[in-house]
Amino acid sequence: MIRSFLAAPIALAVLALPAAAQMIDTLSPHAVHVTMDRLEAAVQEAGATVFARVDHAAGAADADMELRPTELLIFGNPALGTPAMQDGQTAGLDLPMRVLAFADSEGVVHVTYHDPAALALAHGLPEDAAYLQKMTDALAQLTGKATAEE
Repeated sequence: MIRSFLAAPIALAVLALPAAAQMIDTLSPHAVHVTMDRLEAAVQEAGATVFARVDHAAGAADADMELRPTELLIFGNPALGTPAMQDGQTAGLDLPMRVLAFADSEGVVHVTYHDPAALALAHGLPEDAAYLQKMTDALAQLTGKATAEE
């Protein structure tokens, strides 16, 4: 009786945990701002829309705080994102796509983003949806251009 009484709350607690999104991390030989300039250019070249570029370090400086160089690019392509949101409207919480570039404590520049496959679990999307593979391929190609040697 006690087991069944405790099983339901434990099961609900586990189901309520946010899905841990797998992150893809690559290194860039360029400074953060150069990496993000290159990424922004690649996104525009591909015909996607840049919605915002956020300089977290500048925001920290405005608050009289220090943060190593950290920038976020928010961009997307409605031809890919809309079908995802049609399958699970909450996917709009994670779309458009976001890529973060930051310098770690050693000065190494990382380019990091969530694996689009995580959208399936987090938002109940079909795991085999063609748009997830297209998002995955696009992010790999775009970040590859941003981090490529000259």
